Amino acid sequence: MQARLVVLASGGGRTLENLQNHILLGKLDARIELVIVSDAGLGAVAKAEKLGLSTLVISKKSYPDRAQREHRILGAILEARPDYVVLAGWLQLLPIPSELEGRVLNIHPALLPAFGGKGFYGHHVHQAVSDAQISLTGCTVHFATSQYDVGPIVLQASVSIEPGSNPDAIASAVFEKECQAYPEAIQALIEGRAHWQAGEVTWA
Repeated sequence: MQARLVVLASGGGRTLENLQNHILLGKLDARIELVIVSDAGLGAVAKAEKLGLSTLVISKKSYPDRAQREHRILGAILEARPDYVVLAGWLQLLPIPSELEGRVLNIHPALLPAFGGKGFYGHHVHQAVSDAQISLTGCTVHFATSQYDVGPIVLQASVSIEPGSNPDAIASAVFEKECQAYPEAIQALIEGRAHWQAGEVTWA
């Protein structure tokens, strides 16, 4: 039985496209039931429609009140009855009700807890990594909680950085690793090799 996924996106949709490609190649035993996008003008909308995926735009423009917007998002998620909710460049802190605890996943473009927290996303992360002149970064797949980037880690994948690498070069290398790590983590959860238990991730 394929796992049911709901994907939330706030960007160009590259992560969404990567997940769907893994599904079509038989590398991810899942089905994307719904894609929720945070703005109608984002590339993720066009990507989702091109992939033939059911898509719903829930934006600040259509729901200016944050509480109403969050209520609409959570309602749409629960209606889709997902096994997992996958955040794919989603930039809003998602309130997680008890029925979704341990089922919402995020990928962060650094090795948490380094370069994590509010304001650390996308280019901001890679700029900070470049400024720190470190030799190793990567990505982290973790369960989302009510705070930014502090949920239990499912897996991490590292990337070596050449001296003097600029943020764009770092971003490219990290995204390549993300394309492997996110589907791998989701598949491990689907197969039961990794699972959430009492707020922690355990591996069989």
